[in-house]
Formats: sequence, C-alpha cells, structure tokens
Amino acid sequence: MMQQAIVIKIGSSSLTSSEGGLNREQIEFFAGELAALHRRGCPVLLVTSGAVAAGFRELGYPSRPKQLHEKQASASVGQALLMQAYHEAFGRHGIGVGQILLTRSDFVSRKRIHNAQMTLEELLRRGMVPIINENDTVSVDELKFGDNDTLSALVANLVRAQKLVIITDIDGLYNGDPRSNPDARRIDRVSEIDEELYRLAGGSGSAVGTGGMRSKLEAARIAMRGGIPLFIGRVVEPGDALLAVDGTGKGTYFDTTAHSLPMKKQWLGFHSQPQGTVTVDEGAEQALVAGGRSLLPAGVREVEGDFHPGDVIEVVNLAHRTIGRGVVNYAAWQLQAVAGLGTDEVQKRIDVQRIEVIHRDEWITLAATTGKAKDAAASN
Repeated sequence: MMQQAIVIKIGSSSLTSSEGGLNREQIEFFAGELAALHRRGCPVLLVTSGAVAAGFRELGYPSRPKQLHEKQASASVGQALLMQAYHEAFGRHGIGVGQILLTRSDFVSRKRIHNAQMTLEELLRRGMVPIINENDTVSVDELKFGDNDTLSALVANLVRAQKLVIITDIDGLYNGDPRSNPDARRIDRVSEIDEELYRLAGGSGSAVGTGGMRSKLEAARIAMRGGIPLFIGRVVEPGDALLAVDGTGKGTYFDTTAHSLPMKKQWLGFHSQPQGTVTVDEGAEQALVAGGRSLLPAGVREVEGDFHPGDVIEVVNLAHRTIGRGVVNYAAWQLQAVAGLGTDEVQKRIDVQRIEVIHRDEWITLAATTGKAKDAAASN
C-alpha cells in the first residue's frame, strides 16, 4: 500500500518577485525541499499560486492588474511559465510533474471531483509530483478559493493526506502581533479552533491578519474536520520542509482526532450548495452534534429557502451559527407546516417517505468546537 501523501501549499509571495515575474531561485529551493521528501518515500502534492504574478509583465502591464479579464489573461500566460519553471526545477532532481487546474465547480460535481481524484492518485503511483492550481483563466471572483489555502485543504481531504503543510512568511499563529508586541508568543499547537483563534488571526487588512492567516485558519478547520493534521509556518532554509513534516518546524501545528471523511461526506460538507436553512433548538443541536442522531421535525424552529426532498440544506443553532449540513427529506412548505411537532402529529398532517428531516447517514457536523491552544515561547 502506498504511503499517505504530503500536501504542500506555497503562496505567490514566496514564488514571485515584488515587481512581478517568477523568482527562479525560490522555485529551485522549494523543488529541492519537496525532492527531499520524495527521496524519503513520501508521495508529494504541490498546491501552488503565482500564475497571475508570473504572467502580467509578459503582457505589458506595469503592475498586477485589477480587472478580472486582465488577471485571467495574465494567468493564462503565467501558468505556462510557472509549469515550465517547475518542470525544469524538479527535473534536476529526476522527478516529473503533472498539472491539475481546478475550480470550485469541479468540487461541486461529484463525478468531476472523482475524476480529479483518480488522476491525482495515478500521478502519485507513477512517482510524479502533481502540481495543482486554481484555474484562474475561467474562475470568477465570487467562486474563487481564496489564496489557494482552501484549495489545499480540499485536496488534502481528497487524497486523505498524511499532513498538510501551508508555507507562509510568518512562523505560525501568534497571540499578538510580533512585529509591534515584544511579548507576543507563538501558539505552538492547536487541537481545536474557536472564535478566539479567528480573532487572533485578525480581519482583512489588520496588522495580524496581513499574512492571510484568517484564510489559513479556515483551511485548517476544513483539514482537521477531515482528519488531516497540518502545519502553518515558514520554510526558508534547506531541510525546513522535512522538519515541518516531522513535527519540529518553524510554525504552528494543528492536531486532530477526527477520522478521514469518505468522498460522500466531503462533498456534503465542503462542496455541496445548500438550497435552504433550518434553525434547530438546543436539544436537536445536541442530538446532531454530540449524539449521532437524526434531525426530527420536533427540533425545528425556523425554515428558510425553497428546497425539495433530496436537496442539501444548512442547519444553524439558535445563535444562527452553522452546525452542519444534510440531505433533507422534506420540501420547505412541508417542513414549515410541521416544524416543532411530534412524530405522531406530523404523520397525521403530511405524507412523507421518511419521518426524519435529515437522517444521520446523510448528515455532516461542521460546528466549531471549544478552542484549546498551548502557547510556546516564540523561537526561530
């Protein structure tokens, strides 16, 4: 049986120069780091950004373009340059590469994402390094993954990776901004993610969040829910990638006790498009999240949207926080008519094939849990 793969995600700032264009030295460095893992016998997948940054100069733009069609044109030129650079860099280590370009809609389609999974697994069996990027030439802004952090977590789940390594320019998550607060300490390990961690990661444009740490936390949440531990931190010196994988890297480790998710649950939790929302009471929330039970009409408080049996719906608690998703057995109008009623009363009022609103086999919990983080003195 083939060893579980390592997924490495590298952002565009680590691969391109500030003026635009590829930083060949950096690409050579990262190829060497991944080759070291490859020589150890670890199958490696690379999720890379950098196509737009690599291509805009070639098209004559003085700076990174803002218009969607300009960015897409830049990506079409830059993606070829990016793959050529990787092909040459990995070739010096005797390793071949393959290109996989994905969009959100690929994940929404269960057939298409299954095909992508088969392609990735075949490339790994053949000893290649799959190089994955968002298909920026056709993606639209409202459906984009966001700095490829989310994409890397979805890919890690798809191949049931051993670990996800997200390389950034900050050595992990801190309890303050280390650039302005000398007492800020790095959070060494995280076992669960809560609102406090999101607050520490900062919002858009904040001092702490300038490295995109919030999107990386969202990627961590997805990976951990799928049973994938991950590392967020720096890889700047030879051997750092091996250290990151082995547990002594320059960054923050996110541990999980969850099991890997089958493809059906991955699709349901991360890729499906909910057609409505149902609010449930505390008893139903406990039954779904902690009790492994189905959702019954008695626990439903509010119904929103126009959905039909077989659609995916989102379930929120009384605080309007998402706790999970599931395949619904009722039409919206049916559920509105029997919300809060006991089973006997429901059967008197409407005719449904299954009494459960969502059966536990068609449910995935996505609720954030109480955070536990252990500070460690910032080092390295």
